[in-house]
Amino acid sequence: MANFTSEVKRELYAPPQNSCCKRAALSALLATSGSYREGRIEFVSENERLSALFLALAESVFDVRFEVKEAVFDPKRERDRLTFSLEGETAARIAEETGLLDGTAFPRAMERECCALSALKAAFLGGGSCTVPQGGTRTGYHLEFVFPRAKDAEAFTELLLQFDLLGKTTKRGERTVVYLKSGDMLSDFCSAVGAQGALKKLNELAAERQERNNFNRVSNCYARNTDRTAIASVTQLRAFKELYEKGVFESLPEQLKEAAKCRVEHPTESLTELAARLNVSKSCLNHRFRKLMELYKSMEEQA
Repeated sequence: MANFTSEVKRELYAPPQNSCCKRAALSALLATSGSYREGRIEFVSENERLSALFLALAESVFDVRFEVKEAVFDPKRERDRLTFSLEGETAARIAEETGLLDGTAFPRAMERECCALSALKAAFLGGGSCTVPQGGTRTGYHLEFVFPRAKDAEAFTELLLQFDLLGKTTKRGERTVVYLKSGDMLSDFCSAVGAQGALKKLNELAAERQERNNFNRVSNCYARNTDRTAIASVTQLRAFKELYEKGVFESLPEQLKEAAKCRVEHPTESLTELAARLNVSKSCLNHRFRKLMELYKSMEEQA
């Protein structure tokens, strides 16, 4: 699926409506694509729609107009790299009020749920990208956000947790990257930011991959006479039935009972198929199964 990043971003350019959310979005754009040095704010963009969004937010929130400092054509990408700038006391005030000065853009956005969502969207527009598996290649799922400053990246991982997204950080040259590497996380992100068109395509891709995986799993089962999914299923069935027989089952939270019951009733289905039945993500269901298996092992150790 070519350029999935553009598929997602295309759905996120609409500016927020609330003034507090506009400020949060502007702060996130500056945290990902902005800098403040020697009394000057600079914002760099290679995208016309992102540039227009940034300028509109700056004018709406602070009633200021950034000037184009530099426009350099990149022959490889066939697009202009635009640098907008603002200096003086107004720039210093904006740098302070958006958190660009001290790396507090995302902690401030987290104070309100609506602002946190606006900041999440803007951070992807300003420094985000994602890839999905391509046919015939070993490309996997990958979602990342690039930050010029480590403090902003670390704070952003805390904001991601508000949306049940677990990001990890790594250095890439002088920049810090927050990344997530699973189809479930990418799906959850698209759902959180409201990128419904991208989410639909992602689900279609996952269904295609699942169909291929099912075919490969059956083929491998015949070829090697082994099936790890079946082995895991048998292990879980035995554990869940013993929990029931020993009276532990009834005291479990409803979500764990529901997961155990689904596995018992559909012993041959994969984790993805069971998750679809329960209308939860695969990672969520896997977490519930781990909880049940930990409880079973704990019970065995005490016996």
